[in-house]
Amino acid sequence: MSHSILILAEHSQNQLSVGTAKCVACAAGIPDAQITIAVCAADAGAVAAQAAQLHGVSKVLVIEHAAHAHPLAALIAPQIAALAAPYSHVLGPSSTFGKDVMPRIAALLDSPQISDIMAVESATRFRRPIYASNALVTVEVAAGTKVIGTVRTASFQPAALGGSAAVEKVSPSVELPNHTRFVSVSSSKSDRPDLQTAAKVVSGGRGLGSADAFKILYSLADKIGAAVGASRAAVDAGYAPNELQVGQTGKIIAPELYMAVGISGAIQHLTGIKDARTIVAINKDPEAPIFEVADIGLVADLFQAVPELEKLITG
Repeated sequence: MSHSILILAEHSQNQLSVGTAKCVACAAGIPDAQITIAVCAADAGAVAAQAAQLHGVSKVLVIEHAAHAHPLAALIAPQIAALAAPYSHVLGPSSTFGKDVMPRIAALLDSPQISDIMAVESATRFRRPIYASNALVTVEVAAGTKVIGTVRTASFQPAALGGSAAVEKVSPSVELPNHTRFVSVSSSKSDRPDLQTAAKVVSGGRGLGSADAFKILYSLADKIGAAVGASRAAVDAGYAPNELQVGQTGKIIAPELYMAVGISGAIQHLTGIKDARTIVAINKDPEAPIFEVADIGLVADLFQAVPELEKLITG
């Protein structure tokens, strides 16, 4: 039995989010999956072309509307719900965007939502983390039930390129709500890699002691082409902006290399980095919990160790 799966694309500035490619990888684990991606945008051409290249995608549906110049969950949800009838599964990334729009779709369809899917066992059985990832639970829906799900992108590698899916424009016959409108957006700009998708991350904690001290992390990160992150304690103390927070209440990431500098390793922080391939910890406290999960640990004063490490890197 084949399963038709609709994936809602996340994108920004005409670039398809890597989270969408990871949703495709998740969907590919469902037996006999027929995967379609839906792109909502004012001008979807570039994003649709990128989506069509993802291996395993058979079709890309384009919903172009001036209202999609800035993605608003309240406008996107009813249109995706209107398209969902022939699909057994509707998936989106477990990102800020996905967490906003997917529950709305589930409510409109009166269907169960499975959040943070990290493994597919069958078309109706999935694994997801609970209790700050201290436990995993297997959830199952009744056969024939339409599944709405958010995908824990840190648990999947992005689908490969090389596909050539057909692109089709559609216009769902649904009245767009007018109770939500775009006002403005503000975001920080950086030449460093995006924290959510970076292969290398240098992250600082309360041990740095000040916002000014974070400069040594920025310098190291720039030398190795890494993104910069921070623990909640560092963010709460005002050492780093909120968008750099890594952990249960921040970003869940899975870089190839994660360097934790001056981070003790509270369970909420470890939740955000458990899928990192290699964890390096620098902390002067040999009893810091971060050393229990670190692949490489250095007990040292970070203000001496980090500059020395940077010197070795730069030769």
